[in-house]
Parts: sequence; structure tokens; C-alpha cells
Amino acid sequence: MVWEQGFVLATLMVIVTCLLASRIKPSFIFAGAAFVAFMAGLIDLPSVAKNFTNSSLLTLVLLILASCALEKTRLISWVGRHISEGRLGTVVAKLGTSTALLSSFTNNTAIVVSLIGAIKRNQRHAPSKLLIPLSYTAILGGTLTLIGTSTNLIINSFVEDAGLPSLSFFAPTAIGLSVLVGGLLVLIPLSYLLPSYDDQSQDDLPYFLEARVEGGSPLVGRTIAENNLRALRRLYLAELIRDGETFASVCPDTKLKAGDRLLFCGDIESVTTLQEINGLNLFGQHHLNGQNLVEVVVSQSATIRGKSLKSVHFRERFDAVVVAIRRGHERLEGGLGNIELLAGDTLVLVPGKNFEANQRRQSREFVLMNDLDSSAKLDGHKSSIVLLGFAAVIGMSLLDVMPIIKGLSGYLLAMLGLGIISISELRRRFPIDIVVIVGSALSIAQLMLSSGLSAKIGDMFIEAFNGWGVFGALVAVYLLTLILTELVTNNAAAALSFPLGYSMAIGYGVDPMPFIMAVLFGASASFISPYGYQTNLLVYSVGNYKLTDYLRVGLPISLVYSVLVLALIPYFFPF
Repeated sequence: MVWEQGFVLATLMVIVTCLLASRIKPSFIFAGAAFVAFMAGLIDLPSVAKNFTNSSLLTLVLLILASCALEKTRLISWVGRHISEGRLGTVVAKLGTSTALLSSFTNNTAIVVSLIGAIKRNQRHAPSKLLIPLSYTAILGGTLTLIGTSTNLIINSFVEDAGLPSLSFFAPTAIGLSVLVGGLLVLIPLSYLLPSYDDQSQDDLPYFLEARVEGGSPLVGRTIAENNLRALRRLYLAELIRDGETFASVCPDTKLKAGDRLLFCGDIESVTTLQEINGLNLFGQHHLNGQNLVEVVVSQSATIRGKSLKSVHFRERFDAVVVAIRRGHERLEGGLGNIELLAGDTLVLVPGKNFEANQRRQSREFVLMNDLDSSAKLDGHKSSIVLLGFAAVIGMSLLDVMPIIKGLSGYLLAMLGLGIISISELRRRFPIDIVVIVGSALSIAQLMLSSGLSAKIGDMFIEAFNGWGVFGALVAVYLLTLILTELVTNNAAAALSFPLGYSMAIGYGVDPMPFIMAVLFGASASFISPYGYQTNLLVYSVGNYKLTDYLRVGLPISLVYSVLVLALIPYFFPF
């Protein structure tokens, strides 16, 4: 038993050292450690297989896959439109509240990915003023329910593996609501200290897009300026075509009429921006309903070279609709359907069902094809189906009508059957790194408990905190988890801290729940570093932030969060 403890301790030291000092992916580190333990005979194959099929882990995977459909709904667009209205403090409050609520019922990383585009498109405030608040409130919202963040479900995996009853859906809610309110009260004034980086440059808007003013549109009879079409972020109104006449220089005082065609220069996000403007019909709009966008480059040997989209009947020929064209940094003119295609032109397509089947034809026409991260929004009807279906799954789980894992499985099959998501999207989104980390971490945690190592370390901590009592031990477990989260990411921190917290609870002879909650909230307490939590890393480069920006805003929030968590855990979960 002693040699097993020594082996597991050495393994833990190697894991922590590699996480801190190397650039090796955490999934490789944990998988390597679990493999070594398996080869050493410390854990058998059925146990490893059981860890990789843990119900909480499978629930997490299904939630992440379900977010593929949720991201395409009009809900995200609706939130994006409403968060840009008002002063910065008001916007941060609305953004924080809506982000937290959305994050509480689906994976918070998926919510941040979806809202980054909406924040970049908002016309009133610099994205850098809002992106850190977006990340922080997504973290806070993730603590509201069991499914709000991957860390909560991972900790529930450890709880079940230790033979304890599974955490309830609303187990962390009372404390989560308190830290959300406290965090928002601190975050709103601190958001004014964030930099005002705002890239509105028109020098890098390579795509050419077209939209038509619909009859009965609220834009009709109002000027370009009144419709805010001159104030669109990263989207420039280049031309107006009316009754066959082209106006290359569009005056802000020009009043729009039904049937006007507006030609824009923009980036790939512009497809979504134009979809969100009420009364505008994007070129190819009636074919856009949740598909992932595809980027292709016209080949030198293409038969469509030198011809326009209309003349080659592009949609009928390729089962795809062109929504944007790019030709280097050249500014194109005329309607999208009338542009003569040249070799090297980049087209953004909305593919139909048979687009991928025509690979032979595509290989002759296009030299390069890329799936873009962006996708078209679903129409109102399909958005309602997606949202109501997800709400039904959550509702049935809460009412014990159907386990969430069965509900999500049926939900994904329904989304596939309706064509809202595709197998290729699920394949791209499958969280292989999370599966490897969690499955391997469960194996390591099992070894720490079965070998007695976690009990021995727990006894050392109890002795070190002798005189501080059980509350001192709780604080120690929380702070250890928080530090590990900032240094080696949240999932790794949960995997390393849980066995220790559980053993200390057993050592003191108290209910493990306070210590489980200390690990749960400590693993989500990543506000000081951009590297500890995935949402922080997502907004780091987009907002052009520096490390000092995270320190300036994150340190006060981390202090308030920690004080509230440590004060409330013993109240809601007595020892």
C-alpha cells in the first residue's frame, strides 16, 4: 500500500509540474497518467471504461452537442440587439443578467462563443468594454445550476464515483445567486476601467454583400442615417441600386424606398448582422435556415470563371447560395448576382443538402473549401422548436418525468431529423479533450482514494490547520482549488482538489457536502488570469486585452466572490 501511495503521489507531482511548466495539452497529461497507472496494474480496464461512461460526463457531452442547435436560434440575436441600448453600466447589467441566466441552463462556454459575435456587432460600446464582463458573468451564471458549467458536472462525477448521492439540479443555486448579485454590483462600476479598444477600420472588410429593402419595411421612408446604416460596426454601406441606377456614393440623408438594393463591404460576421436588421432581405435570405457557412475559392479551370452567378444558375447547379464574395481587397461594384467571377474569388456559401454530394463537380470548380465557424440563423419557427424542445427536456428532468441524459439523447436525434444540425457539426463540436480529461481524472481520483493517499494528505492538512477547526480546513480546500484553477485550468483543479476535500471531510467526521461545494465554487473562481477558464481565454485576444486588465477587474471580483462563498457554504450546507 505504501508503494502505491508513493506511485500515486509521484504521478500527481508529474501532472501538476507538466500543467504548470509545459505546453502539453491537459488532456494528454491526464491520459498519460491514467495509462501509466493502468500499465502498472493499479487500475483495471473495467474501472477505466466505467469512468469514461460516467452519467455526468455523458450528460456534459450531450449538453455541449445540444448547444449546436441553441446557438442558431433567434434568442442570441434578440439578446445581442437589446444589450447595445443604454449607457455602459446599464448594458453591463443587462448583458450580465441575460448571460448568467442563459449560462445556467446550458454550457457557459457555448453561450460566450455565441454572444462574442453579438457584442462585436453592437453599435454603441467598444467590444473591449463588454467582453470581460461577458466572460465573468458566464462564469457566475455557470454556478447557478448543476449543468451550468462542465466543472459542476465533472464534480458530480466524482461525487457519484465516491458512492455519495448525486447532486441535485439546484444544489448550488442559493450560493450562486448570491455571488451573481455581488459580482454584478462590483463588475458594473469596474467595467468603466476596461480599455476602449474599438476596431472600426474599413481597411479590412473584404466581403461584398447585398441586401434588399422589403416592401412594408420599417426602413422605408427613413434616411440612411435615421436607420443607422452608416453606424454599423465592421460593415460599410458602399452602394445603393434603385430602379437600375447605381449610386456609388450614398448620402446619409438619402431616404430608402421599397425595392432598394444596398451593397455592403464587411467581414464574415456581416452575414449575421444583416440577417438581424428588420426589413432587410439578405441576398439568398430565403435559403438561410441554420446551415453552417462554407468558404470556397474559384479555380483557374472553373467553368463558371468569367460568368455571373445569375448566368450560371449557381444555386441550381451546385445546390448552394452565395451570400458574400471577396476579391482580395478590391472593392466590387454592381449587384452580387451580376459580378463576373474570376479565378481566386472567395465565395461564402449557404450549402444545400446535396452540396457535399457533388464533390467531383466541386473539385473542378473550386480549389479550396473551408467550413466556417459562422452559421446562418434559424427562422422564427425552427428557433421556437429548438428552444421549446430544450425547455421541455429540462422541465421533464426537473419533474422526474425523464432523466436528462435520455431527454438530451432524444432531443439531439430530433434536431438531426429536422435538419437543424448535421452529423458533421456534431463531429466538429464533440468535446474529445473534456472526455479524456474527465475519464482519466476519475481514474486518478479513484487511485488517490483507494491507495489512502488522499486520507494521508488530508490528515497532514488537519494537523497543519489544528486550532482553525473544520472551517479552517474548508477555507484551505477552497483556496487550494482557486489557486489551481488560476494556474492549471478549472477541470484539472476540480480533479486534483476533490479527493483531498472529501478525505478531509471524512477525517473530521463531518458531512462532505460543504467541502464538495468549496471545490465546486473554487473551481469556477477564475477571474484573475485569462488562462484559468476557457471563457476568459476566448475573449482575451478578441478584446485585445492585457493581463493587467484581468487583474484590475478580476481581483476585486475574486475577493467578493470568495468572501460570499466561504460565508454562505456553512449556512446552506452545515457541517
